[in-house]
Amino acid sequence: MPSFNTHALLQDLRSDVNAILNVTHTRIKDQPEAVNLQQPASGKWSAVQCLVHLNGYGRYYIPQLQAALQKGEQKQLAARPVFRSSWLGNYFTSLMKPQEDGALRSTMQAPKGYRPAPEADAQAVIAEFVQQQQQLLELLDRAEKTDIARLKVPTSLSKFIRLSTGDTLRFLIAHEQRHMLQALRALLVVTGSSATAISMQSLSGEVR
Repeated sequence: MPSFNTHALLQDLRSDVNAILNVTHTRIKDQPEAVNLQQPASGKWSAVQCLVHLNGYGRYYIPQLQAALQKGEQKQLAARPVFRSSWLGNYFTSLMKPQEDGALRSTMQAPKGYRPAPEADAQAVIAEFVQQQQQLLELLDRAEKTDIARLKVPTSLSKFIRLSTGDTLRFLIAHEQRHMLQALRALLVVTGSSATAISMQSLSGEVR
């Protein structure tokens, strides 16, 4: 399974979250509410529905990550210079993370409890999503100071399936990238944009 320089991995994850925040501010937040709520086709999620879905996962995983990191801090578990991903953690991350051209390695149906309704308060959804990204950045800072391989987090699939804190962060942020690209594709359709492709390059940039 892959190994990472822990500091470099966390820096890369910070960059990923900052890029997601930048896209939220510059390409979603300022859109008219009707545009953000418009589905690109029957049965396809709107940009806001993509964020509702991500907020649901954030509500589960952020407290779990906070608890795991707090445990590491209380036990004074020293950070390790190298993080080794588990087979399962790397599989989940690879399954979720889009390829550089934006293509997905697999398609899947969202679990029933995470399927968003078409109606939502767009501004409230976006505000919650931004707050969750800020919390993730704080967690990534805390993760520098403890053992993200030893500390475990139960997955939303089952409390008996547990990933390391490091793999949970990798998986969660890859999942956000997946659905942020989906949100951008939805906006491309409903706004009639002349752009023809959405790739990982669409998530580059610094936070405004």
